[in-house]
Amino acid sequence: MFGIVRPCSHRLGESLKTQWMAHLCGLCLALRGDHGQFARVVTNYDGLIISVLTEAQAERVTAGGWRRTAGPCPLRGMRTASVAQGEGARLAAAVSLVLASAKVRDHVADGDGVLARRPVAAAARRVADSWGRAGERGGAAVGFDTAVLVDAVDRQVGIEALAGPGTPLLTVTEPTETATAAAFAHTAVLAGRPANAVPLAEAGRLFGRLAHLLDAVEDQAADAAAGAWNPLTATHTPLAEARRLADDALHGIRLALRDVEFEEGRLAHLLLAHELGRSVDRAFGTQSCGHTHGPQDADAPEGAFGPPTGPYAPRNPADPNAPHAPGNPYGNPYGEPPRPQKRGFLAGCAVAIGLCCTCKVCCADEFEGPWSRKKREGLCNDCGDCGDCGSCDCSCCDCCDGCSCCECCACDCSC
Repeated sequence: MFGIVRPCSHRLGESLKTQWMAHLCGLCLALRGDHGQFARVVTNYDGLIISVLTEAQAERVTAGGWRRTAGPCPLRGMRTASVAQGEGARLAAAVSLVLASAKVRDHVADGDGVLARRPVAAAARRVADSWGRAGERGGAAVGFDTAVLVDAVDRQVGIEALAGPGTPLLTVTEPTETATAAAFAHTAVLAGRPANAVPLAEAGRLFGRLAHLLDAVEDQAADAAAGAWNPLTATHTPLAEARRLADDALHGIRLALRDVEFEEGRLAHLLLAHELGRSVDRAFGTQSCGHTHGPQDADAPEGAFGPPTGPYAPRNPADPNAPHAPGNPYGNPYGEPPRPQKRGFLAGCAVAIGLCCTCKVCCADEFEGPWSRKKREGLCNDCGDCGDCGSCDCSCCDCCDGCSCCECCACDCSC
């Protein structure tokens, strides 16, 4: 699983969590049904937003056709479930395949990990070509021309090759913006709401910008250690400027959503107007979910009251008189442990299959991302120390935290 929108289940509430899982399972099953079992490895959190947007705009009279009952699945504890189906899920699958194909080709071109070996690289190219063709067929089936995605990927390579100090960061993010704008706008066509195409294209353009920015921020340290290309490093863009651009994009998405006519848009609103904000905070280390121990702000003290001081302060075993090493005083006494290296594409696929087959993606409290090796929360993990937020199904509960971008908290429910 990968993507920047990863909502915690305790914030969704039972009703929205059920909807979110329906779209996640629907994307996975659409990939399997149209493109084969192996295609399920490209299931991702951001891709399901396409399915969410399509269904959110659909008239309730026809919305029943967007769901079906799926059979037992190990990731759901061998339970049946209502899952998303239809053109929204198929568009999400097509977009996911095309972008995954481009990502594989990019890894092959860079010679990442085992892909530096010719036989492995040749096999990866065949997989990428197969996914690209499958995505093209899937897009054509729902009236979406995936050529805009392929063109954006091709232009991205040339732009990155020419980018250097002083190149505007938005020049680098433009191809991603164009691709996501086209995908978001097509959901309006599928839902029969052509008037929504323009604001959704704007929301998609800014979503693509955010996805590119946050990926660059999260990977900057690892890319520097590996000698890999990173847009922030290449253009000499400071984190403060990247954060400003991210905040502007988030504000623009919220404004664009005001002009979209949704039939039932609670989940879409929560994901795009609020969970995206938490994704920005998480990437820049300024805030994390209350029930996890995420990165702290650079200026914040270590722990609730800072590290122990005086005679109880941790010491460096090599020099008992020296103060504790910077970073976590209870971890490696010689400094923070090095970040684990990312896995190559094929190794990550093998781990992803293992995670799925052992149900860890769904049932584990925490698991290691198959490619990034970052810690992820299990999809069905319920937080036990967050109180009762999101425990009711009312329409206003826990969806806007009192912000001014919507009026969904105007009810008087007790939760």
